[in-house]
Amino acid sequence: MEIFKSAKDFRNYTKNLEHDIGFVPTMGALHEGHISLIKRAKEENGFCIVSIFVNPTQFLAGEDLSKYPRRIEADIKLCELAGVDALFLPTEEEIYEDDEPSIKAPKNTGYFLEGFVRPGHFDGVLTVVMKLLNISGAKRAYFGQKDAQQLLLIKQMVDRYFMDVEIVECPIIREKDGLAMSSRNTYLDERQKKASLSISKSLFAAGATIGAGELSTANIEAKMRDELKGLDVEYIAFCNRRFKQIETIELKNSIILVAARVGTTRLIDNIWI
Repeated sequence: MEIFKSAKDFRNYTKNLEHDIGFVPTMGALHEGHISLIKRAKEENGFCIVSIFVNPTQFLAGEDLSKYPRRIEADIKLCELAGVDALFLPTEEEIYEDDEPSIKAPKNTGYFLEGFVRPGHFDGVLTVVMKLLNISGAKRAYFGQKDAQQLLLIKQMVDRYFMDVEIVECPIIREKDGLAMSSRNTYLDERQKKASLSISKSLFAAGATIGAGELSTANIEAKMRDELKGLDVEYIAFCNRRFKQIETIELKNSIILVAARVGTTRLIDNIWI
């Protein structure tokens, strides 16, 4: 596995490859969710690359940038074991300089739900993703459905900026107990981890309720809140797959999203209906 820290060197390397490139951009602290993206990238492309970069511009003041889990040596080993062909490990100085252009998230889809709770977050996400996609030269880039709003915005950016890359959405990977895999799960102690299961249970309850024929989001939300008692719930949202809020479930076109705090740890999860 080749390792690069220079964007110029990495770009020169990838542009001379004769294979289609599958790209998995990450912030590290890799888990089975990331590995599933890598496996799919390897299956669908002749060459698989991964980046690890904890992007400072998507963190707000007072958020967990300084304590975000960093375990680079373990991540390098996981990439090697997963068969990654090349790994990009840029510094902040390599990616950003003072007073440079940036991408602004759309006012509607970029500044409600996650964008309302974390204003400016998606500006940072879209800016760094555009940079990484351009550096990578990838034909396909792989993102998980767990960050559903982020996924939609990245797809929209790629479409409206006429970027020559396919964004491939991949299913949420869960622990055996149902908890959606996340690098932030490392913040949870055993008691908090048990409490956090209420989030996925609420989503599974919503799915079961819809399966029984209930399509009213108000009634479904009531069922979900029964499961979420005891958690600090920031929002429960019902959207179609263009992230327009809905009052009635549209089968095969809806996403139900939850954000909640367990102790000081903020977790998000969703289910696609």
